[in-house]
Amino acid sequence: MDSTRQLKFAKLIQKEIGDIFQKEGKNYYGNSFITVTGVKITPDLSIARVYISTFHEKGEDVLKKLHTHRREIRHKLGERIRSQARVIPEIEFFIDDSLDYAEKIDKLMKGLVIPKDDDEGSANNN
Repeated sequence: MDSTRQLKFAKLIQKEIGDIFQKEGKNYYGNSFITVTGVKITPDLSIARVYISTFHEKGEDVLKKLHTHRREIRHKLGERIRSQARVIPEIEFFIDDSLDYAEKIDKLMKGLVIPKDDDEGSANNN
């Protein structure tokens, strides 16, 4: 379970990285549409695991582009949160596939055939 401090710091980083991507994203990953879906912070606040979802392009390609610009993004983040954090965390990017997973579960649920339970028939047998 994450501490309150970790959760607040994660929200701050999510907001700021999302803002960086919105304003300067084309410099880092081209014309893809990226959403920062979440951030997890290690207990010592030294590593931020940023989860993104992508549209228009394969996630692996975007991940490679972000990995090459990781230092620049961290520097931009540092400029924004300098007064709020002692240490600017290292950034790791991951693809958030929870939407794909939810869609797969939804398709499976729609495909289920559930027989109707005949309440009258079971009541008469007892």
